This record gives sequence, structure tokens and C-alpha cells, in this order.
Amino acid sequence: MRPSRPARGLVQLLQRVAARHGATPGQVAIAWILAGHPHAVPIPGTSRVERLEENTGGAGVTLTAADLGEIQEAASAFELTGDRYPEAMQRLINR
Repeated sequence: MRPSRPARGLVQLLQRVAARHGATPGQVAIAWILAGHPHAVPIPGTSRVERLEENTGGAGVTLTAADLGEIQEAASAFELTGDRYPEAMQRLINR
């Protein structure tokens, strides 16, 4: 399955921003979350130690105001809909 055009554009933007900062797109995504919500704790899933180490590097990436504006503009092309969890899991949460 190929990503939609907005998703492809966002991925390409993250790749460009990452190249400017000597980082990976995943690190830039984590840095973006932290820049917008400094008390947030991103929890990327991985089963490989090298990916965990890569992800933690996102905390050391400092995005510029221009970077943040570009990413926010690209991300705003998405409309988030639907539930966070499947219905059966949601029932377990809402006890």
C-alpha cells in the first residue's frame, strides 16, 4: 500500500529537514513532538536496540521556527478521524 499524497509529502519534508540537521526522519518527528509538547513522552515501538538508540537521538535535535512551521503546515493536511483503539480494547480502557 502506497502512502497518500499528503503522507508522501510529509515524509519527504521530514527527510529534507533531517538532512539539514544531520538526523533521521524519525528523530525529526520525535523532536517535533517534543518541541510542541515538552512534557510529552513519545514512545516509538521497536524491537531493535539500534532503533531505540536512534530514537533517543531525537531529543537532541533542535528544530528551528522555520522547520516547525514547515512540518506543522504539512501535518495540517491530515484530518484525524476514528477511534484510537478498536472497540473491544476501548471497552477495556473505559472501565
